[in-house]
Amino acid sequence: MVGGYRLHVNGRRQVVDVPGDTPLLWALRDELGLTGPKYGCGVGACGACVSLVDGAAARPCVRTVADCERTRITTIEGIQDHPVQRAWLELDVAQCGYCQPGQIMTAVALLARVPDPTDAQIAEALRDNVCRCGTYPRIRAAVRRAAEIARGER
Repeated sequence: MVGGYRLHVNGRRQVVDVPGDTPLLWALRDELGLTGPKYGCGVGACGACVSLVDGAAARPCVRTVADCERTRITTIEGIQDHPVQRAWLELDVAQCGYCQPGQIMTAVALLARVPDPTDAQIAEALRDNVCRCGTYPRIRAAVRRAAEIARGER
């Protein structure tokens, strides 16, 4: 059964006419045109689709539209000039770039919880985000740099 599910995405209320068991990722990409969250595996294992749900890193490929109706969803399109994005550009992190939206959103969630994370905390937060190009050292360096930028350090 198709229903009019109300989602709060990137600060705006949106209605999607899809079955309640539709993966949130499909609603974001196909119904709302938000293609930042990428389809990688469809089972929550790779992290390419990571977005924020109520401020926490979440995998919309394994969440349903019905389960997210009363949440606040933020995709990479919903953050602008964030310290993480600035650090990513400064350190030229991306190689192919496919995993980067998920990596960035996971880092955003981490820094919201832990403003000055240790290397171990960064590794733990990003451990389930797969980068086929192997840019992990640059990703970790960018998270550290984003924390510095957020603190106002040059």
